[in-house]
This record gives sequence, structure tokens and C-alpha cells, in this order.
Amino acid sequence: MHQQVYHSRDIQAWEQRWFSEQNSAYGLMQQVAWSIAQRLDRLFKSEFQLKSSSHISKIRIAVWCGAGNNAGDGYCIASYLKQCGYQVEIFASAIGHSTVLKRAVEYAQQNEVLIHQNFNMTQSFDCQIDALFGIGLNRDLNEIWQAIIQNYNHQSGLKISIDLPSGLNANTGQPLPCAIRADRTFTILGLKAGLFTGQGKEYSGQVDVVSLIPKDQKLKPIAQLSSTQIQLPQRQAFGHKGSYGHVLVVGGHADMGGAVMMSAESAFSAGAGKVTIVCHAKHHTAILARSPNIMIRDINALNSMDIQALLGQVDAVCFGMGLGRDTWSEQQFFKWFPQVNASERLEVVLDADALWFLALNPIQLRSNVYATPHPGEAAKLLNCTVKDIESDRIDAVQQLQQKYAGQWVLKGAGSLILQDELWICTAGNAGMGTGGMGDVLAGMIASLKAQLHNIIQLHEIVTLHALAGDYLAEKGLWGLQAQHMNEAVYYVVNHTVEQDYLG
Repeated sequence: MHQQVYHSRDIQAWEQRWFSEQNSAYGLMQQVAWSIAQRLDRLFKSEFQLKSSSHISKIRIAVWCGAGNNAGDGYCIASYLKQCGYQVEIFASAIGHSTVLKRAVEYAQQNEVLIHQNFNMTQSFDCQIDALFGIGLNRDLNEIWQAIIQNYNHQSGLKISIDLPSGLNANTGQPLPCAIRADRTFTILGLKAGLFTGQGKEYSGQVDVVSLIPKDQKLKPIAQLSSTQIQLPQRQAFGHKGSYGHVLVVGGHADMGGAVMMSAESAFSAGAGKVTIVCHAKHHTAILARSPNIMIRDINALNSMDIQALLGQVDAVCFGMGLGRDTWSEQQFFKWFPQVNASERLEVVLDADALWFLALNPIQLRSNVYATPHPGEAAKLLNCTVKDIESDRIDAVQQLQQKYAGQWVLKGAGSLILQDELWICTAGNAGMGTGGMGDVLAGMIASLKAQLHNIIQLHEIVTLHALAGDYLAEKGLWGLQAQHMNEAVYYVVNHTVEQDYLG
């Protein structure tokens, strides 16, 4: 079962339905706080190697509380950690008017937790717990709160956020305009999209969900997290190169030959039986010198009938890498795209410059056309700015499908994949932000779709690409290059199969 992700308003509505059934708001707050305190106790004992009560009593914990119900969670957590034997102090703003918050404050006072009515840190703490805002924040923070969050981030110790890193938009993953940088987030009731896409991964750290009430029928997810446990089928002993798909890579302007090479090599590394590149002839020698297993055709020598014949011989087309944006490129786009998009049989990946020309000539895509824009390309496709795209990535990818149909990957941190449902990729790393990574992904999609068609889903291929990047990044994030991804792709697809085989 894939983990489901929710919009903050749906979480809040679900919570209110629970309370309307005469369940106690303060009781739920206590349960949440108790569960988080127990998890923190185990985490601290492991993190700080605590072996006795005397060691526990030396651990100093600061809990930062705002004025809402998220602060109430913080007051209760502080009380339970104090009961466990930790040194706990609360740093708080003015107390709000919520009844449950006042009860939580009274409980902390009864447990003799020291409460400071300010955020002036004069001593160091082993752990800083953020209970400032939670999911209710949907506005930019004023200068005072920005200074408080920056103060928090400058403190030493393990950083923990309750429900959501304060200052982070729960649904878009955008800071407002700054946010707590947590090592770990204990999110309450359900997962929020902003923890995983946009800049969310930068702020949320490791995410654990604390779900304590039963889901009702009205609660609907907006997305699912793509699992990193992907199973590819075993190859049959009697298979041959014709059994595993023929991928056609089309692009390669006279001035840009590298992109088609990376896509083609990625297609082979992901298991394609045959790969053909159609590009400018000046790149043919370099391609054969680098990868003699790749077949080549001169893009300038093909007419409409040649293209039709070639498309009839392949299973998937990867179109647009290094195509360029000049008059020659436009002519090639209109020679290829109508035939590529018209085929009911072909699996088609549109990337890079093919997306540029699609934006200029909006056309409805078939269901087995996979478009893979980065935010800049998405902005061109939707006639808006990159800032608009990044301010709400989920809305952006939905707009792309509404406008063009097809299936979509909005690349970036927490890549979004929109098929019939929305998926979020949680794998991948900052080292993958380098030229050519998209070409590798395009080749992988074409390859695995050519081989497996509907047996493998688009979100699974995106996740395999991200896992390959994580494998490559084990040696370091700096200087990671797309041309080195082939070994990683080869490892990941075979490691996945091996895991499946071993059970």
C-alpha cells in the first residue's frame, strides 16, 4: 500500500469531523504529544547513547511554542519529556485564546516545566523542538517571526519539528519566506504534500507520521508517495534482443550531440534490446566511438515515408533531446511529431526542445505520451514564470495535463508524476541538478516502457532514475555527472530484479 498524501484543509476538515462526533480535542492533543514524546525518548536514547536515568537527566531540551494548537502539542510534549527525566524548558510567545492550548499550558505548569515568555536563548541545548505554527500557516511571516525562525536555525542541537517545519507551506513546500530546518519532522494525522515537493525536503528532514484517529470516507488523498521498493519481472531464459524493445532516440542538432548519446546509453543501461539514434550525421563518429552497440541514422536524409517506416520498426520514441530551437529544428519537429503523436502503438517520451515547440503549437497528447519538463519548460508550456510553477508545483502539473493531456513528470526536488493519479517521488538528491540528467531519465522511460509497457508505471521509472542518482551520490554530491549514470542505472534495475528474485 502506497503512503497517501493530503491537502492541509482536508486534514483539518477530517479533524473537525472527528471532534463533531464528541471526541475530545484536548484528548487528541494529549495522545499526539504522548506518542511523539515516546518516539523522542527512543530517539534520544539512541542519538545520545543514554544508558541510565542519570544520563537522561543531563539532556537539555528547548521547546519553542507559538500561540496556536501546534504550541499546545509542544507544551504537552515538554510535560511528558519532563516526566521521562529530561531537562526541559519552553520558550514561548504570548499564549493564544484556545481552550485546549490553555489546558496544555496549565499541564506544563503543573509538571513544573520552566516557561520563558520570550525566545532569548542564553544557553545551549541538546535538542530544539519546533512547535511554533504547524499546518495553519498560509501567509508570509512578518519580520519578527522571520527573526525568531532564523534564531532557531542558528541554535545547536538536534532539530525537531512538530507537524510541519514552521514557516513551510504545508501544500506547496515553499518557505514563507523562511522556515525551520529540521532534522526530523513528526507530522500529525497524515502526510502533507509540502513535506516532499518543492523546497520541502530541504526543511523537513526525515518524516514520521503520527496517525491516531481512523480515516473516514470523506478524507481523500491528493497524491501518493512513489515506493522505492520496485519489482521488475525476471527475464525469460529464451529471450533475445527483439524481446526487450527497440528504442528510437530523435534529436541531435548539429551543435548538440551529447543529449542523444546520454538518452541512448541510458536506454541500453535500463535493459533495452536495441537502440537507434536519429541525429545530425556529424555526431555519428563520436556516437560509434563511444557506444558501438547503438545504431545510427542521418536525420537529414529521412523523408516522411522513411520516418513512417522507421517508426513501424520500434517500440518507443524518445524525442527532443538536443533538437535545438532554430528554423531547422522547427522543420524537424513538424516532420516527426505529427507521426509520433498519431501512433496508437508507440510509447513516446517528449523532452527538452520538443516541449519548446509543443508550447508554441499546443496539441493534445495521447495517453501513452510522457512529457518530462523541468520548471523552466513547464513555465513555457503554461505561459507563466518559473516562480509561478514553483509556488504551487501540484497545481502546475495538473494544469499541464488539463491543457495538453498525456502523462507528465514535473522534474525537480520531489518530482511530481501525473498519470491517472498524482505521485510524488521521494528519492533523489541535490547532486542530480546537473546538465544531462533529464536526458538520462527520458532514455530510461523510453527503455522500460518499450520493454514492459503497462507492467511498469511512469512514477516507478522516475523513482528508479532517482535511486540511480542516490547510488551515484554515495561517493559525494559535488561533481556528479549525468554521463556517469549508466553504471548506476544498470545497478539499480538489476538490484531491483535481484531483490524480487530473492524474495
